[in-house]
Formats: sequence, structure tokens, C-alpha cells
Amino acid sequence: MADPREHLDRFDQLMADLGRALSDQDWDRLVKLNRQVQPAAEPLMAALEAQELSADEVRTRLEEMQQLVEAMDQGAVRARQEAQDALKGVNQNRNAAKMYQNVSSNRPK
Repeated sequence: MADPREHLDRFDQLMADLGRALSDQDWDRLVKLNRQVQPAAEPLMAALEAQELSADEVRTRLEEMQQLVEAMDQGAVRARQEAQDALKGVNQNRNAAKMYQNVSSNRPK
């Protein structure tokens, strides 16, 4: 079994990677990293149950991870809204172009 400190280090590194991907708005990377959260947390919980890690160490990291997850959720909501707004703008431009085309093609010669 790996040293419990190695599990903490890996979890810390995962949180740092998640934070960087979030600040970069790298949604593909966030999805990949998000899949690693549960497998990284399980050894921490096992080490906690075996009293190889203190409850404070694990709790602190889980609280930090929860904050990251909340920030990722908020970031995803913002990104989705930005995409929707951009799509509305594209649709408005398309409609304006169609109206211009209709008006210009129906002009008397």
C-alpha cells in the first residue's frame, strides 16, 4: 500500500490541476480531471479509516475540493450562458442578413 502522504500529495496535485484548468476554462481537461476525483479520494478515506491520516487533513482537502467543484459549476454555467448569448447574436445577424436580402431583391429596378 502506498504511503498515505503520497495519496495526499496526489490529491493536492489533482486539485491544483483542476484549478489551473478552471482558470484556463479548459473544459475538456476539467472533464478528464473530474473523473479522477473519486479514485483519488477513496485512498484518502481508506487511510482515514485506518487512522493513517488525521481527520483534519482529509476534511480540509475535501472542503477545498468542494469549493473547486462549486467554482467549476459556476464556471460551466457562465460558459453555457456566454455560448447561448453568442448563438443568439449569430441568429440575429442571420435574420438581419435575410431581411436585407429580401428587401434588396424585391427593390424595383
